Amino acid sequence: MTNPEKIKASETRITKAVFPNTTNHYATLFGGTALQWMDEAAFITATRFCRQKMVTVCSDRIDFKTPIPAGTFVELVGEVVKVGNTSLTVRVTVFLERMYDEHREKAIEGLFTFVAIDEAMQPVPVRK
Repeated sequence: MTNPEKIKASETRITKAVFPNTTNHYATLFGGTALQWMDEAAFITATRFCRQKMVTVCSDRIDFKTPIPAGTFVELVGEVVKVGNTSLTVRVTVFLERMYDEHREKAIEGLFTFVAIDEAMQPVPVRK
């Protein structure tokens, strides 16, 4: 499978409902919860790409563009954007979607870097 085919096959989409237990005192999605969901989507994407043990080594440039209120859906989309020797970078985009109308917009975007590791937790080459 070529790299573009692997990238497309590893794309990950996760949809979640934003309930009150995931919101802050402003009734919007708590930033820490959003980051946890994004890291999970990125991890799944990275693992699906190379089918190796992966660990998060960096989250970078997380842009919170718009608040996500309780009572909405979010869709997290993970996509491999860079493949190095022992690491790869995944972009996760979070879309806000109203439950009862057609409104949908990009709310958060961030980059996550992962390293492939062996049983001794040492970096190994990424299977491309």
